[in-house]
Amino acid sequence: MPGSLLTYTIEKSMKIGPKAGFLVSVGHSLLELLLVILLFLGLGKYLETPLAQMIIGILGGAVLIFFGVSMIKDVVQGKINIEMKESTTSKSGGIILGSALISASNPYFAVWWAAVGLGLMMNAYNLLGLAGVVLFYTGHILADFTWYMSVSFVIGKTRRFINMKVYRVIIIILGAVLIGFGAGFLVASGKTALGLMGA
Repeated sequence: MPGSLLTYTIEKSMKIGPKAGFLVSVGHSLLELLLVILLFLGLGKYLETPLAQMIIGILGGAVLIFFGVSMIKDVVQGKINIEMKESTTSKSGGIILGSALISASNPYFAVWWAAVGLGLMMNAYNLLGLAGVVLFYTGHILADFTWYMSVSFVIGKTRRFINMKVYRVIIIILGAVLIGFGAGFLVASGKTALGLMGA
């Protein structure tokens, strides 16, 4: 589903090229590995609670708004450019951490894992034991790697045909999209909070 991580992938692919998709997928899959372990240990019932969804939504909304504002601010201050050479290790680490934060900031990510992913994982466990969980996780992240690397490849290979003026407009739009996702999460969390207070 199109969302904040896809927006982040496009933005980073525009900046450093096809390598971004792999780095985004690594960060996302590491977070998912941690989440699979925690769900297997019994965290799922807590993630499904309205309080947990509200907290994740508030923190997540704030993170996404921060990322979006930072992107727009970099455009305004002239700090962005399209890098045609390979990125450095530190930048790679930043993208891996950024993708993990973007994923964690999406409350629907945690809810999906608690409600759907946990059920699929337990089916795999009941069928094949721990090997089933490993196969489930491997298949899931292979789908993620395939999708984000494909998107990144297309964006990264066509970025050289985009001039800086168009690039700046694209980054502003992507930043605004992240702000929009963040605001949506905050509004949803506010409604959850009102529901909790009224309960």
